[in-house]
Amino acid sequence: MKKFELKSKFSPSGDQPQAINNIVNGFQKNKFKSQVLVGATGTGKTFTMGNIIKELNCKTLVLAHNKTLAAQLYSEFKEMFPNNKVEYFVSSFDYYQPEAFLPKTNTYIEKSSQTNSDIEMLNLSALNSLVERDDVIVVASVAAIYASSPPDEFFKNRVSYKKGQIIKIKQVQYELVNLNYQRNDTDVTHGKFSVKGDVMEIGPGYTDEFNYRISFFGDEIEDIAKIDPLTKQVISKLDNVVLAAADLYLANKDTLEESLKRIKEELTQTHKNFLKQNKLIEAQRIMERTTHDIESFKEFGFCPGIENYSRHLELRAEGQTPYTIFDYFKKNWLLIVDESHMMVPQIRGMYNTDRSRKETLVEYGFRLPSALDNRPLNFNEFLSKKDKVLYVSATPNQWELDQSQLTTEQIIRPTGLVDPIIEIRPTENQILDIEKELKIQIKNKERTFITVMTIRLAEELTEYLRNKNIKVAYLHNELKTIERFKILNNLRKGIYDVVIGINLLREGLDVPEVSKVLILDADKPGFFRSDKSLIQIIGRASRNVNGKVIMYADTITEAMDVAIKETERRRKLQIEFNKKHNIIPKTVIKPIALDLSRNDANIDFDDLIAKGKKAKEKIDKAIKKLREEMLEAAKNQEYERAAYIRDIIIEIESSKK
Repeated sequence: MKKFELKSKFSPSGDQPQAINNIVNGFQKNKFKSQVLVGATGTGKTFTMGNIIKELNCKTLVLAHNKTLAAQLYSEFKEMFPNNKVEYFVSSFDYYQPEAFLPKTNTYIEKSSQTNSDIEMLNLSALNSLVERDDVIVVASVAAIYASSPPDEFFKNRVSYKKGQIIKIKQVQYELVNLNYQRNDTDVTHGKFSVKGDVMEIGPGYTDEFNYRISFFGDEIEDIAKIDPLTKQVISKLDNVVLAAADLYLANKDTLEESLKRIKEELTQTHKNFLKQNKLIEAQRIMERTTHDIESFKEFGFCPGIENYSRHLELRAEGQTPYTIFDYFKKNWLLIVDESHMMVPQIRGMYNTDRSRKETLVEYGFRLPSALDNRPLNFNEFLSKKDKVLYVSATPNQWELDQSQLTTEQIIRPTGLVDPIIEIRPTENQILDIEKELKIQIKNKERTFITVMTIRLAEELTEYLRNKNIKVAYLHNELKTIERFKILNNLRKGIYDVVIGINLLREGLDVPEVSKVLILDADKPGFFRSDKSLIQIIGRASRNVNGKVIMYADTITEAMDVAIKETERRRKLQIEFNKKHNIIPKTVIKPIALDLSRNDANIDFDDLIAKGKKAKEKIDKAIKKLREEMLEAAKNQEYERAAYIRDIIIEIESSKK
């Protein structure tokens, strides 16, 4: 087995060495199956995870609660493990409106989606690597718990060719078409192939970094080479090549007849049941829709909504757990649940949400009951799939702590930064006090976050501060990706002095220039003022050496008390460590690399969105430029930038409608 090789100019420091040793020993010596890493903001949890993977030396699946965080982790692990396989597995939909029926208004909503071929390719690459290698890290979103191609079928849906092999070129074409490759003699991209005389060029479904060229002499394979897709220059000569399917999901043609028989039997029974209940419209609807799908299967081997027949296509029993990427990890593997306080509840909720929608479709004859088996894993199934699991969070839920056989803290930051000072002030005259604090911040050229509880207060405070000539922006949930990221970048540059928001818990808010966080209504009940939420908000001021948090409250709630005491405990440990090791804290230096308001296309996004249809030509030109930027960013492994540019493209396209 090839070992994981971690490449970095840094060595574990602060709390990282003890955290790595504790967790690795827990899994190896004590045979623990479940552990928790409580890592304070800015302590280098990702680097710790990388070292744990290196020491355990086993396949690893890292779960992140959204695509942005997954892209960030993917980029960091790619940098840490350049000689191993790091893969990205997230939903391939740029836009997805699931099929649904609203009985109250008698409204049927057809499935509508826009897939991203680049992400589909990355997902296919992840499965292919898991089948072929052991030194694999897959960074995935909640898409990991949704149905995927069965591992045995995926392994069987592969062809291999060797130099000197006797085989007709027509046979190779036939085998590739069976794996969903398409012939294209002018542009061979991933999932395509060309035939020119005795030479075939094949774009593997899982990558666009290279193509394969197979040269024939009669019916013999004379030469196999890996070539550059653009220049056609030979990268390397090969003795053999193995090609996986061009798509993630392939219907098994050998069992299609049995699958269709099962679908017909279920249709007959479902139709009878509707007639018995005198549901004539539903009976007619299910008969017409399913018959049409069966005809499509016979004619094309495919139908719209094919995933709803996955139980029959895979010959699974009713209620049987669907196959997911978890089934590609066999024995001795590691699951890391990053930001577990967000990820675990997300996994827990997906099954019920999906089932509720599909039950309505089944009840009104839009889908056969077997469509209910096209689903994500339920929570118990998810738990049954894991081998070794590490929950990572600054504020883990009690459930993770109860599940854990060992909890390890990582409190000390390699930068020497300590948790911020917390001060409680009364709500009386709080607006005047805020104005005073902001003037001090502006004088010191430092930035501020203010978090409030209501939209009304956010809007009124924003207006008040503007009237006082304070450069302020309001970060609310209706802001699109372009505007949101633009505001945060402008805060870092000093174009704004302060940003006001209701939810300051989201990702992308690590702004080292922010030295002060003001929390209004700190004593109000609710999710945004729970102890865990307060700790997360406090962490926003932990990347600056002058970090301070002011809570405006008239009473100290239990949540406030817990958050304050925990922050003080961590701060004391951090200060003692710094004194012992003569460490002088330094503010995090983070370059402003992601600037989407200025780009190669010189596009004014605000202008484009405002003009809508009047700027159609300008919009089309902008989209073309942005797509080029997105692909370039993806090829340079700047996945966070690529993801945000993708979101911008979607938003600009929607402005045309």
